Amino acid sequence: MTKDDLLAIIADELGRIAPEVAFNSVSLDDAIQAAFDIDSMDFLNFIIALHERTGVNVPEADYARMRTIASAHAYLQERLGI
Repeated sequence: MTKDDLLAIIADELGRIAPEVAFNSVSLDDAIQAAFDIDSMDFLNFIIALHERTGVNVPEADYARMRTIASAHAYLQERLGI
């Protein structure tokens, strides 16, 4: 898996949760919940979907590290070693 693959997975999963928001219209540094207008349950579903697609378990203590697209991307890269 490459960094681009990872970003595509993030975009795909956010698109499933908030199809009304164009991924390309959001800054990578925007807070995911605010930018995609999702609640905590949708955010949890996003984390679960990322786990299913990447195999990376994100413990609740690390949810803050998944706050933005850029930070989620960096976190997953770190955990996957890419």
